[in-house]
Amino acid sequence: MPQLTHLDEQNKPKMVDVSDKDETTRIAVASGIIEVTPEAYRAVVENTAKKGPVLQTAVIAAIQGAKRTGELIPMCHPLLLTSIKTDIEELPELPGFKLYVTVKLKGRTGVEMEALTGVSVGLLTIYDMLKAIDKGMVIRNIQLEHKSGGKSGDFVRAT
Repeated sequence: MPQLTHLDEQNKPKMVDVSDKDETTRIAVASGIIEVTPEAYRAVVENTAKKGPVLQTAVIAAIQGAKRTGELIPMCHPLLLTSIKTDIEELPELPGFKLYVTVKLKGRTGVEMEALTGVSVGLLTIYDMLKAIDKGMVIRNIQLEHKSGGKSGDFVRAT
């Protein structure tokens, strides 16, 4: 059984020491879906939601969430991210939206948690902005799509 890296010899939590790791370019892409009612979907695409531009606000929230991951997840290192990109796909057949967050840096530790946190915060922002219209929204399938760089190598989610 592999040893857990966030526990010391006395089974106490610790932050992993990455000081001896090589700096490499690391990229992670995460995604997630929010399912909404047809009425909420229309409010977003027609830009009539009372709280303002939902998708633009979600993009800003996703970027902020990725940047602040080290403050939110106890064992994550604070990272100097070099790029955060977002994309939101409209899913009229659901109805809903799929948010993608791509995070990049040159460093000693991966950016998977930053991409996943960005997606989570972005989708929660959509929920917050639409909850007056639809309290039954469902956030689902928050997942790592792809990651590259680092000792563990690349990962690509099978489709």
